[in-house]
Amino acid sequence: MKQYLISILTICLLASCSKWLDVTPASEVSKDALFSTEDGFKEAINGLYGRLTKEDLFGRELSVGTLDALAQNYTVDLTDPWMYGPTMRFNYKDQYFMSRRDEMWKGLYNVVANANLILENVDAKKDLFTGANYGLVKGEALAMRAFCHFDALRLFAESYAVNKNGKGIPYVTKFSNATPELFKVEDALNLMIKDLLEAKELLRAADPILSPGYKVGYPGGDTTTEADAPDLFLQERRHRLNYYAVCGELARVYLSKGEQDLALSHALEVINSAKFPFTKATDFLNPDDEKKDRILYKELIFGIYANNANGTIRDVIDNGVTALYVSPAECSNIYEVGGVGAEDYRYKQWFEGRSASSGSYLRVMKYARDGDRNLHALMLPAIRLSEMYYIAAECTFDRNPAAAWDYFNTVRLNRGIGVRLSDPSKTVFMTELKKEARKEFFSEGQMFYMYKRLNANIPGPSGSTIGGGNAIYVFPFPDDEIAYGNR
Repeated sequence: MKQYLISILTICLLASCSKWLDVTPASEVSKDALFSTEDGFKEAINGLYGRLTKEDLFGRELSVGTLDALAQNYTVDLTDPWMYGPTMRFNYKDQYFMSRRDEMWKGLYNVVANANLILENVDAKKDLFTGANYGLVKGEALAMRAFCHFDALRLFAESYAVNKNGKGIPYVTKFSNATPELFKVEDALNLMIKDLLEAKELLRAADPILSPGYKVGYPGGDTTTEADAPDLFLQERRHRLNYYAVCGELARVYLSKGEQDLALSHALEVINSAKFPFTKATDFLNPDDEKKDRILYKELIFGIYANNANGTIRDVIDNGVTALYVSPAECSNIYEVGGVGAEDYRYKQWFEGRSASSGSYLRVMKYARDGDRNLHALMLPAIRLSEMYYIAAECTFDRNPAAAWDYFNTVRLNRGIGVRLSDPSKTVFMTELKKEARKEFFSEGQMFYMYKRLNANIPGPSGSTIGGGNAIYVFPFPDDEIAYGNR
């Protein structure tokens, strides 16, 4: 852990261009210079988001790469140049998997370290801030610390349902080179909740997205108000860890902890805000590629602006059969094309048929771009509106199955599936919920987490089933951190 937390320079490398960097060499920049102005704090916060776009995090491995390979969403060519084949077979001793695993760990804790650096300075410099910016900076830093720890927990620890007292992860709250404490799963979740609740209260008083007049939309659209604020830091709040994104993350964490009432209340706070409308079919199906909304832009509660990640994503999922591709038969099975999924907008818009010498295949088009002419920038989904409906459905079923199916069917209806489902069986409901979530989160990295939380079997290729359990769902700690495993 030490090697990942001691570098004061990381915050400088993460920040976008700023005036102080123009006059001070990066190697000489100190935290005193960085946090001497309000703009310095803003740059530091923006740097946290920028770090998420790198290949080791959402720019590849936590979206289209490792996690969706583990979820068995892809096929790999025999040549397997990206070496995801062993990962799909859960070979956690494979050198390529271990390298990517180490980078994921390092990346998440790098963001945590820099969030801590902000938090250790923000209160002492409170007088620097104007308007609501103090609440925004501190709230987002707290939320980011919890967000990254939660993903680390979902990768490297047992699920709460399996062993709440099991070995968890370090929950780091100080920028230091000291070895941090390792927390049990339940204790780590409680620390995340503490950070998120504090962030929620700060953002409740500061976030413009709570304004009744705040409307999300496409850039340059007639109805959006997201770019109306004179300060860039206050614009396009749904791209950031805004108030509702914090509610969404709390819904996730509470659900992982089995506290369904609290998970439901936070999911409903997002849903009932009506800030994030479902994407219209005319936008999803628009024949003009520059206007087509494949990413379901308006539904993103938290999205990571990542125009620079276009190449790294395309290389992995849009590079012929040498990339991760999708078998037509498997995709038809996932989306139930022979039945209720025949009109599923997701199947029609997110996959494109191609031919190779080895036969036909589908490439994933979810992140396809056409330069700078698109209706909106490339966004990597981090928290979606549909996930809030799925959480609401799961947390409602035991007391009101009909209401649970209504939440479930609402998402399906907005994806072009007109057949409503209803069944009193919880087993049937959970089976259908997992099937729908897989369709929705394809190439977004979320299904591995869902299977793990439920300790469920993973649907494999050709109708096979892969048994769950810790051997599948718990990543070994990086070799440099192996001392934690002996505690």
